[in-house]
Amino acid sequence: MPYIKPKLLTTLKNYDRKQFFADATAGVIVGIVALPLAIAFGIASGVTPEKGIITAIIAGFIISAFGGSRVQIGGPTGAFIIIVYGIIQNYGTTGLAIATIMAGVILVIMGLVKFGSLIKFIPYPVVVGFTSGIALLIFSTQIKDFFGLQMEKVPSEFHEKWLAYFESFSTMNFNVVGIALLAMLIMIFWPKITHKIPGSLIAIIVTTLIVMIFKLPVDTIGSKFGEIPSNLPAPSSFEINIGIIKNLIGPATVIALLAAIESLLSAVVADGMIGGKHRSNMELIAQGMANIVVPIFGGIPATGAIARTATNIKNGGRTPVAGIIHAITLLLIMLFFGSYAKLIPMATLAAILVIVAYNMSEWHSFKSLLKSPKSDVVVLLTTFILTVIFDLTIAIEIGMVLAVLLFMKRMAEVSNVSVITRELEDEEEKPDSNAIDKKQIPEGVEVFEINGPFFFGAAKKFKDEMLQVEEPPKVRIIRMRNVPAVDATGLQTLRDFYHDAKKQKTHMILSGVHTQPLYAMTQAGLFDLYGEENIFGNIDDALDHARELLGLPKLGRPKEFVPTVKREM
Repeated sequence: MPYIKPKLLTTLKNYDRKQFFADATAGVIVGIVALPLAIAFGIASGVTPEKGIITAIIAGFIISAFGGSRVQIGGPTGAFIIIVYGIIQNYGTTGLAIATIMAGVILVIMGLVKFGSLIKFIPYPVVVGFTSGIALLIFSTQIKDFFGLQMEKVPSEFHEKWLAYFESFSTMNFNVVGIALLAMLIMIFWPKITHKIPGSLIAIIVTTLIVMIFKLPVDTIGSKFGEIPSNLPAPSSFEINIGIIKNLIGPATVIALLAAIESLLSAVVADGMIGGKHRSNMELIAQGMANIVVPIFGGIPATGAIARTATNIKNGGRTPVAGIIHAITLLLIMLFFGSYAKLIPMATLAAILVIVAYNMSEWHSFKSLLKSPKSDVVVLLTTFILTVIFDLTIAIEIGMVLAVLLFMKRMAEVSNVSVITRELEDEEEKPDSNAIDKKQIPEGVEVFEINGPFFFGAAKKFKDEMLQVEEPPKVRIIRMRNVPAVDATGLQTLRDFYHDAKKQKTHMILSGVHTQPLYAMTQAGLFDLYGEENIFGNIDDALDHARELLGLPKLGRPKEFVPTVKREM
């Protein structure tokens, strides 16, 4: 059964010293990037800060060692904050541990029965509705620490929370606000200096030193949580019975679905960036293993992290070894520098989470989806409102029903058996002579390959993440050889891609465009927008055009005929 074979075993066949050095460099950088996020996610979830680091270490190691992706980085993510906090409030930390173990079992079962490929068919409006709603909820939980409000207890309901904030704004601590704003400004402007060192880490160092030197009256991790352990805890056991399982089956299912959606979307984005193909079912099994083991050591739920995975790829990581080194880096930081974490101001962590919430909000995607067909808009707004106003468990349940109905509608509109059959496969990667890693990519050129039913959701996610980690390229090639059909959402995304690239002075090229997408693009005016001279039938011609734009010599391949589309008058 090849679908339960970890990618690590495949990638080590031809592993060499050069790749190890690239993986080690990427792993150390991602470990440093993950540190402040792990602490912030742990605190925001309602547990102590070291729990977030423990989760990143253990889950990060297991997901990389046993996962189905070459480059996936696992750990705690913002998607779990709200559900984890709610479980702790209702069932305590023991309830959270049991729910996470149950979620891990569900994920393993999903992988064994080959549900991995089916998860990828969840419509993008459902995913954006969840993530945008969760982002708004995360932002609303950080107001107290960002402004230093004097409040005994923050209400759990969304509207009650904001009413309480408005009533308490007179207690604002300007020292706290100053530290939070400084941290936020550092994170916004630091990438203009370098992308190698994360702005969040610089923000933590600078604001911590300021608070220490000037002895500012600002809450820190130490003043709120006491001493931070700098070692891994001993494993613990839990009593699980039928009654506990009945009470926690709902939250556990939500954790499992969120982990599955987040990890597989991240893997699809990674595939497009490296021109690979992940094993979705093996990825689910590894996610399940991580969530079974992590709670035993006091950790919280974990999944694939898109931003950290993108950072890994951009720094040269190409095998699971990079993810393993990322986990080892975090372990060493915890062992030798963990005690210093108590000095970090809470306002700085609040600023980090506000930035995380903004990046997670996908407001560009939300805005573009509002221009989609009415059915997509209804699904988007329904999942968003249910997530924010009611309960994430209810939102997941209704969202999944809507996902099924919307998928059935899409299949009735566009029937393409071949693409569905291919996407349901989860077999060994077959040699691909046209894979992007076998091509000569000139410096200043970026290639992203769109694949499968999640294609435009993943493409949009890719663009958003790249804006966070690097300067825009001079030329970006969107490779569409595996896109047999596009709908209104896909066309709008291509339009957004073009306009965003124009603002960034990036030249856009389309490669491998099939007949139906070409016809749809012509009808929507995108053929004229991109220009016939920027649309090619194969990647070699597209790369030659990119070289020409950069003033480099072509490789001299014969140009392939590109089909034209008769326009309806």
